[in-house]
Amino acid sequence: MTLALNDIAPDFEAETTEGKIRFHDWIGDSWTVLFSHPKDFTPVCTTELGYMAKIKPEFDKRNVKIIGLSVDPIDRHAGWAADIAETQGTAPNFPMIGDTDFNVSKLYGMLPAAISGDPLKRTAADNQTVRNVFVIGPDKKVKLILIYPMTTGRNFDEVLRVIDSLQMTARHKVATPVNWKNGEDVIIAGSVSDDDARKQYPEGWKSPKPYIRIVPQPR
Repeated sequence: MTLALNDIAPDFEAETTEGKIRFHDWIGDSWTVLFSHPKDFTPVCTTELGYMAKIKPEFDKRNVKIIGLSVDPIDRHAGWAADIAETQGTAPNFPMIGDTDFNVSKLYGMLPAAISGDPLKRTAADNQTVRNVFVIGPDKKVKLILIYPMTTGRNFDEVLRVIDSLQMTARHKVATPVNWKNGEDVIIAGSVSDDDARKQYPEGWKSPKPYIRIVPQPR
C-alpha cells in the first residue's frame, strides 16, 4: 500500500509500551506524529528518541501526540528506553508500538506485504525502510510524509516548523514561503481572489509580482 498526502491514515490495533490502542481512537481530536524505527538498540534512533522526549512539551503546546514504532517487541523497548535515558538524558515519554507482526509497517507502506516471521531474526538493514515520519491531522488524514535513510538522523525541529505551518494554513487561507518560521510573513493562498483578499486584508499586501501577495502572519 502506498500512502499519499490527504489519504486517511490506516487505522489499526497495536500493543504499545503504554497499553493496547486503537489508533484513530487514540488520536482523538489531536494532531499526531507517528515515527518509525527499523530496530531497537540502533545508534541513530537512540539519539532521535531521546531528543523527541526532550522536546515533547513543544508538541504538547501544539496539541500534537507522539507515538513511535519498532518491529521489535515492547519488552525490548523497555530495555532500550533505559539506554536512551542513560545516553541521551531523557527516556521516551510517549508510547512505542511493538509491531511484531509487521502489520502497521505494511499498512503504512514501510515493508512489503509478503514480510513475515520472527522480527528478532531481522536486522536493522532488513528493516531499513522503516524510517518514516507521518504527521496526521485530527481529521485522520496524512498531512506530511518524511522518509530518512538509516545513516541520517531526523530533524524534529523541522517537524515542529511544518506543524506550525500546517496548523496555521488549516485555519487561514495562506501559505508559508521557503524557510518560514512561526511569526514571519506569509503568502495569501492562490485560491483567494484579490477582491476577497482585500476584505480580509484591508491594509493591502506587498506584491513583488501579481501572484505573490505577502502579508503578516494571521493571529
